[in-house]
Amino acid sequence: MHDLLALGARAGALLRQRGEKVAVGETSAGGLISASLLAVPGASAYFAGGAITYSARAIRGLAGISTDQMRVDGIRSSSEPYALLLAAEIRARHGNIAWGLSETGAAGPDGNPYGDPAGHTCMAVVGQSRVVRTLRTGSDDRFANMQAFARATLELFVEVLESAPSP
Repeated sequence: MHDLLALGARAGALLRQRGEKVAVGETSAGGLISASLLAVPGASAYFAGGAITYSARAIRGLAGISTDQMRVDGIRSSSEPYALLLAAEIRARHGNIAWGLSETGAAGPDGNPYGDPAGHTCMAVVGQSRVVRTLRTGSDDRFANMQAFARATLELFVEVLESAPSP
């Protein structure tokens, strides 16, 4: 967990330097991404809010994404298109702040209804750029996967922040 705290601190420092804020939408990481960012004193300077969109009701209520519309558009949870959509929508729901960050996957011990195995997640960053990535850990250890998902999402976010032009 210490590596998550270090990544949250690094992302927070970069956001503070840039004068920017982030909103987080996560599923399988279960709040670890948000907790890592919020564990830093002064997080209110850069953390706009977050949501754990673990169910269809939460997706609709917290992110404003209709599962019916997802079906029409051919988007499913635990996919790169959905990760991008979630990051964009969570960002928009917080006033189109600088960054939206998302994660969606299957922590385990079983896979999801879409055929993805335990240890599968997709993560996205939406802001000055749009970046999406998939991770498969090959593990069915739920908590280890949750930590791996949070770590990979924060690493991606730090990578994007470090390469983004100054505002």
